[in-house]
Parts: sequence; C-alpha cells; structure tokens
Amino acid sequence: MEEEKSKKKKQKHQHPNDQTTKPSSDFAFKLSSEVKGLRFGGQFIVKSFTIRRARPLELLKVLSFPPTNHHKDKTKAKLPFPSTTAFLPTNFTILAHHAWHTLTLGLGTKKSKVLLFVFESESLKVAVDRVWPPEIPLGEVNKKLIRGLTGYEMARFKFRKGCITFYVYAVRRVGNLGFSCADDLRTILQSVVELKDFLDHTAMLAMPHQRSIAFAPPVAMAH
Repeated sequence: MEEEKSKKKKQKHQHPNDQTTKPSSDFAFKLSSEVKGLRFGGQFIVKSFTIRRARPLELLKVLSFPPTNHHKDKTKAKLPFPSTTAFLPTNFTILAHHAWHTLTLGLGTKKSKVLLFVFESESLKVAVDRVWPPEIPLGEVNKKLIRGLTGYEMARFKFRKGCITFYVYAVRRVGNLGFSCADDLRTILQSVVELKDFLDHTAMLAMPHQRSIAFAPPVAMAH
C-alpha cells in the first residue's frame, strides 16, 4: 500500500512536459467550458495586451522547426502542422511589456504568452479561423477563443520557456474518440519541450525592421 501511495504522489508531481509521452487516448480532454484557460496572476494590466494570428512560417520559427516537404513545384509544397493555429504577441504587446517592466522598476512582468491550437482536422481549423478574430486582447482569450468554442473538447498543455509561456490546446468535437492529428500534437509538444529558454525577446522585437519572433542566437535563446 505504501508503495502504491508513493507512486501516486510521484505521478501527481510529474513535470508538465511529461505529458508529451502519453498516448493520444490519455490526453485529458475536457469540455471547452471546463478546460483551464490563460492565467495572469496579479498582473491584470497584461489582459489588455494583444496577440495576433501567426503566419505558417512564423509558427515554424517559434518552434525552431525547419520547413519540410520541399518540392520543386512550390504549388505542391505543404508546410507542417496544417491543422494548427498560433497566436503570437503583437509589437504593441512586446513594447508594452518592456515599458511596464521599466515603469515598475522591474516588478512588472516581461513574460509574454504564445498560444497554439492543434485541431483534429485541417477543415476544422479553417472553419474556426473564419470565426476567430485575427487579433485579440489576452484578457478576452478565455471567453472568446476557449469558452466560446461550444460543442468542442480541449486538452491543455502549458510550458514556461524563460520569458515566454506556451499554451497548447488540442481541439476536437465533443463525442469524437482519440485525436486524428495526434502525431502533429506530439511533434509540437516535443518541439516546445526542446526549446531553450527565451532570455529577453523585447529588445529584438522592438527594432523597426523586426516584425515577428525570429531565432537569432545568442540573443533570443539561452545556451
């Protein structure tokens, strides 16, 4: 009995990244009205900061994932993760975080949030993208993007990578079993796990010619 209790305690204290090793049938899907949303702690001002929908190549840059399926005919080339929608901090948010941190003499958070929604099919992603706004304040994400997606279930994964917190949500219709894009989900989760901690992306993104997160070691990543 004591051994069983100790095993249960160890399982409860597993690092969130350990979720990547679970099979798709074990993903903790919950109704969109019940799944955990974004967390802000006491930094309520962050709720007014905005995020925007990322372009496909930006998603790959964030994950430090090289484009694959190169083809001589570019019209037939297909980028990875076609059923995934990502939201990144806007330039305003990056600058606002930097200003807030300075004005509060280092007490204000500089941490930004990146959201990844992995849908069970590409057609579902396209349908939801038509409804979701291209840009949204962080404080409205829980209500409009997560709770607002009625008739769906989600599995939530959270990873802290230095000054960026990644929220990954797997999305499927209520009543569906398994997850048809489980391979993409595992690859994305593993890519996030393997990322080095972001040290301070604010200065890099505040540059006039820099409009998106891009990897330029050693500025963006720790060694």
